[in-house]
This record gives sequence, C-alpha cells and structure tokens, in this order.
Amino acid sequence: MKIDLSGNVILVTGAAGGIGAPIVRHLAECGATVAIHYNQKAEGAKRLAVEVGNDSKPFHADLSQPKNGAALFHDVVRTYGRFDVLVNNSGVYLRSPNEESIDEWLVKWDKTIAINLGAAGVLSREAVNYFKQHKGGRIIHIASRAAFRGDYEDYFAYAASKGGMVALSRTIARTYGKHNVKSFVVAPGFVRTPIVDEYIREHGDGSIMGELALNELTKPEDVAPTVVFLASGLMDHATGCAIDINAASYVR
Repeated sequence: MKIDLSGNVILVTGAAGGIGAPIVRHLAECGATVAIHYNQKAEGAKRLAVEVGNDSKPFHADLSQPKNGAALFHDVVRTYGRFDVLVNNSGVYLRSPNEESIDEWLVKWDKTIAINLGAAGVLSREAVNYFKQHKGGRIIHIASRAAFRGDYEDYFAYAASKGGMVALSRTIARTYGKHNVKSFVVAPGFVRTPIVDEYIREHGDGSIMGELALNELTKPEDVAPTVVFLASGLMDHATGCAIDINAASYVR
C-alpha cells in the first residue's frame, strides 16, 4: 500500500518536537505540505521545515491564548490557499498537587485547559467552518489514555483536557459527517518525549514500565504512522473513533 498525500496542506500544532516532529516527517515523506506550528522552538521549526521540504513552513502562535488558534489557522490558509487536515497535537503536562495554594493550582489548570483543549477547540471550529465551504477535510486529535482511564493524582487538568478533546472529536464526527468532515482521536500512553523524560526524572521509570505489556516505552515514531493513515482518507469510515497506542498499558 502506498499513501500519497501530495497536494494536501496539513497543519500540525506543537510540531517542533516531541510527538509532533515525527508526525511532520512521516506526513512529508508521503508528499504532504506541512504547516509546522511552534511557540518557543523557532529554530527547531525552521530546521524541520527545511529538512522535510514540500514547501513546508513554520508558523508561530502562542496557544496559551486560545484565540490565537484562529489567527494561526487563517495564516496557514492565506499562505497556501487551501487546507486539508488539522492535527491538534500541541499540549502541556503540568504537575499540580492539590496541596498547592488555589491560586497556584488554578494557574496550571487554566494553562493546561487553554492549550490542550481551548486552542484545539478554536482550531477545530475554524477548520470545520472552512471544510463546510470546501468539500470537507479531516481533524486528528492527539489525546491520551488519560481521557479514558484517568491520570495520576497531580494531573487533574491534563486528564480533564484530554477527556474534553475526545468529546470534541466525537461531536464533530457525529454532527458534520454530512459535510464530509471526519474527526479522529489518537490516544497514546506515556511516550518518550521531553515531557515524559521530566516525569521520569522526578518519579523514576519503574511505575511506567511496570504498566506496559511490552518491554520498551512507546516512541514518538510509533505514533506518527497512525496519524498518516488517518490523514490519508483510508480510514474515513472510522470517523469518531479513538485509537489507543499505549503498549497495552490500558486496554478498553
């Protein structure tokens, strides 16, 4: 099977590192032009755009202010004159013990919800409105197993944000299918990224590895091919679904 994404413009948020960069590389290998969103990693985004080619370009937006997602979307459309797939990948994983003061706790709660869910909602809104006028498209949400099984005690906001993302995706799939809009969730468990490396430094890797059915932690490159497959159109009749990639640490 050969997947050809030539002619497709795909926006990947949080694309300069972590799970995002391998997603960009795999999409570009199949011919896609990728709008590479970043916030702080400007040099990484520029290098990635040069590396993958296909007229891929970096786009800056601070998604801790969700309204900036609308400006990002329209910047991509103005640049390329078309839009085909949105990958809502940007996210943060902020530890917030309940023993913190309410003010400290709320700062992290608000930032997590804003980036992980608020910006994803704004971008999805803009994408749906565009797709309704342009014969459809696809949205792929990078959620988490935490949306389904819950998360650890210091991560209320992360679990809530990813659960909201799943509900968002299912609502889009159910209500806009007649407009040829498809929406999917990819739900990783722990993935070897800088965010998880920080967790391991603080908590050790024993608890993580003990949950896995496999002998190695999931890598970003293990997630990216599923995103490519969903973007290709070959999975359109699975719209509304959630695909787990968690080394069987949570089986539904």
